[in-house]
Amino acid sequence: MKVLVTGANGQLGTDLCKVVRDFEVVPLTHKDIEVSDMSSVKQVLTRHKPDIIINTAAYVRVDDCEDEKDRAFSVNALGARNVAVVAQELGARLVHMSTDYVFGGEHEPTSELVGEGLVPSQNEAEGLVPSQRKPEGLVPSQRKQEGLVPSQKKPKGIVPSRKPHPYTEFDRPVPINIYGQSKLAGENLVRHFCLRHFIVRSSALFGVAGSSGKEGNFVETMLRLAKERDELRVVNDQVFSPTYTKDLARKIVQLMTTECYGIFHITNKGACSWYEFAREILKLAGIKTRVVAITSEQYPQKACRPRYSVLDNYHLRLLGMDDMRPWQEALKDYLVARGYIGRQRDP
Repeated sequence: MKVLVTGANGQLGTDLCKVVRDFEVVPLTHKDIEVSDMSSVKQVLTRHKPDIIINTAAYVRVDDCEDEKDRAFSVNALGARNVAVVAQELGARLVHMSTDYVFGGEHEPTSELVGEGLVPSQNEAEGLVPSQRKPEGLVPSQRKQEGLVPSQKKPKGIVPSRKPHPYTEFDRPVPINIYGQSKLAGENLVRHFCLRHFIVRSSALFGVAGSSGKEGNFVETMLRLAKERDELRVVNDQVFSPTYTKDLARKIVQLMTTECYGIFHITNKGACSWYEFAREILKLAGIKTRVVAITSEQYPQKACRPRYSVLDNYHLRLLGMDDMRPWQEALKDYLVARGYIGRQRDP
């Protein structure tokens, strides 16, 4: 079986190429293929004729996307469409990478109609939250008043949330920045043009190779700044699930050989804020630099970030495939792999 990986030199692409060694691997970088150019995509993919395509290519500079909207949609939306169209023509399976940033603008995740039935949120399914389903034919006029329908005006800073509970694959995405909008558009195009697709949303990736688009990752940034400064000020009101690309890559490879097509959330277990993430990084690395919690307003950025974007691996769990470990364990493994701490021997 031949597996083609776009973005093969990124932190996820690098780990994917290691994990798929049992297959015939075709690693492609931006020099080899331009996903936003249909002729490039057709020429390259048709030449290799892969059985599975894993598309990790994306424009991931969240703040830059606000100024470079055309580039964001060209790569993240049209690029996704181009790969999906050719994958369908070749009869290949397509794994398309997406993000937790497709959420954030809905204030509170709500269940969606899927087919003729209603797929409940996790809490509702477990009987923790009574159903608020309206009688058929009635329009819930209070949605705007209750803040369930976001304003069309661009939000300032961060969007307040009245939950939290993690987003499942059946919650309706409402992105709050250009990056999230372009990635959601890419998801929709993949779903439309390629029947055998796996859309994988993940969050706050960290991998040994580092992000080629962001010049490293949050872990490396914190470790570097901790050596340069006496104090780190880190945002404490944005909550998410950090994910080790090594773990993500392994789960993608397990998933792509099944016929369980659709949308999947794949993150390490648990959630934290950037502040809590930073503290755990320095704690494990044995660094004593003080970390101070601040708000998003105290660290202004061009693009709005979701206050809460924790993903629930609900689809995996339904299939009995959710064995992702806690993010703290994954972080420790990463620090060992990078040589920041030693590996502890079993007693």
